[in-house]
Amino acid sequence: MPSILIRVATNNDVPALTDLIERSVRELQAGWYSPEQIEAAVHSVFGVDTQLIADRTYYVAEMDEEMAGCGGWSQRGTLCGASHFGHFRNDVLLDPARDPARIRAFFTHPGFARRGVGSALLKHCEKAARQAGFKTLEMAATLPGVPLYAAHGYQVLDCFEVPLPGGLSISVKRMAKKIMVPDQVPD
Repeated sequence: MPSILIRVATNNDVPALTDLIERSVRELQAGWYSPEQIEAAVHSVFGVDTQLIADRTYYVAEMDEEMAGCGGWSQRGTLCGASHFGHFRNDVLLDPARDPARIRAFFTHPGFARRGVGSALLKHCEKAARQAGFKTLEMAATLPGVPLYAAHGYQVLDCFEVPLPGGLSISVKRMAKKIMVPDQVPD
């Protein structure tokens, strides 16, 4: 199996990330959400969050020298949504001593699905958040992502609807995981 290289995303990656995200949503979320929900989500909530790129906490996973996926973590209050999706924007910095870091915007290119891309990105993000002093992670997981996160120890806290244009919405699950016990020291 080819190795997965993870690197920090840059602004130069935005066009390719946008294409990857749209393709991932349209192909890998089919069957979980209606075609109308998918199209509304592609044009609103799903997309690149440039704040994550600016914070250097958004990553590109490459396999065979191709962009295979993307995802990141955040030390800011925004739980989900692209830069242009103002509904959940909260760019306040979180306090690692009391707040959970956020797992954000994971997407896999359909050609690389079920090859370990999401798991590699998740482990990378967990390690980076732990090194930044965070003890807990939280996310808004789309329904097709829930099995991946559950397999890595995330627990469902609740379910809520993310509003979309046209009066539509998509269901997501807020999930969390402890990544550091109180007496651990970040490496």
